[in-house]
Amino acid sequence: MATSSQLPVMRNTVGAPMKIGVPRETEPGERRVGLVPEVVRTLVGREHEVLVESGAGEAALIPDAAFDDAGASVVDDPGQVWDAEVVVKVAAPTEDEFRRLGPETVLIGLLRPFTDAAVLAALRDSGATALALEAVPRISRAQSMDALSSQSNVAGYRGALIAATELGRFFPGLMTAAGSVRPGTVLVLGAGVAGLQAIATARRLGAEVGGFDVRPEVAEQVKSLGAKWLQLEGVGEASGEGGYARALTEDEQTTQRELLAKSMEVTGADVVISTALVPGAPAPLLLTEDAVRRLKPGAVVVDLAAESGGNCELTEPGETVVRHDVRIVGPLNLPSSLPEHASTLYARNVASLLDLLISDGELDIDLGDEVVSGTCVVREGEIRHEQARALLEPNQQQDSTTETSTDQSHDDQEDSS
Repeated sequence: MATSSQLPVMRNTVGAPMKIGVPRETEPGERRVGLVPEVVRTLVGREHEVLVESGAGEAALIPDAAFDDAGASVVDDPGQVWDAEVVVKVAAPTEDEFRRLGPETVLIGLLRPFTDAAVLAALRDSGATALALEAVPRISRAQSMDALSSQSNVAGYRGALIAATELGRFFPGLMTAAGSVRPGTVLVLGAGVAGLQAIATARRLGAEVGGFDVRPEVAEQVKSLGAKWLQLEGVGEASGEGGYARALTEDEQTTQRELLAKSMEVTGADVVISTALVPGAPAPLLLTEDAVRRLKPGAVVVDLAAESGGNCELTEPGETVVRHDVRIVGPLNLPSSLPEHASTLYARNVASLLDLLISDGELDIDLGDEVVSGTCVVREGEIRHEQARALLEPNQQQDSTTETSTDQSHDDQEDSS
């Protein structure tokens, strides 16, 4: 889903100031921050009080002074931040942070409600109201709140840069006194948010780029970016609802893997960037060991689905390995590698959600609103979201809307497509 580049216009508010807390992220490797000064300034201008833990923006190159200038109260005691009515995080709380949650707390963040049973159970047991940005409905009025899409843009961009760095060849074609060099070839599997951004970035770097997706309607988007559309004869269309692809049957998956392994566009590629994800489930296998074996020596696979197990059979999450003379990169938390812009986009998503939640200056969790209801995974000790509930109740059937996404993310966040 597209994310607006502009800060959302928040309604005028009246009444007692609402306290919004921004703790410092403690998950290893997490460099983003829940709010940034431009959003803080807007909230303070609406007479809300924003408490930011000292050092919260340090890893994103946002000093305490910037928050202070925006009108936030920068505090050393994390307890003050967690006592706020609304707590905005990026990563799910740690064990120590869960102890700070209570029934009066509204927690907003990327809370892994569909994949991390321990986190979900802790959220339920805390009694807090948990709004998971992964659960934002994929409807037009919620686009500005879609953090999966905003972060998938970051992941797709970064994934293309990683590919260019890892490849022992040029991306662009060159003409030199020593002769000409042909441009590198890149194939992107999955044309969701992350995939389209990877295509666009690889094209800017001068590579010849192709794109593949099981949804034929995205072909025009791929072509509009100057990339070639890979059509695999024998793979049926698999369009689903809400911009996702439907889940493929076992036979369809087997056929798809076999055709990809034999496709000249795959075997002849210098780089393959894969972005296919299934919300709440392991990533689908696209590249088998046989497919990797058929790639040219020195080729690079960048698996943006590594956090969910990977689209490549040989991916090792968080590692770069060489198998059959092919470099296979399994990066984790790519948005955090560009923390300044990733934090800005994320904070704008949060600002849009807060605008929906604030009525007449007060917090209003209106479960009659489809966006609020869809995003609220836990409230008053009850797991409200069907897909999240199925994580703790394995015998319950998953909602039929759990479909293959071809994006990070990544929509990934289709990206986190």
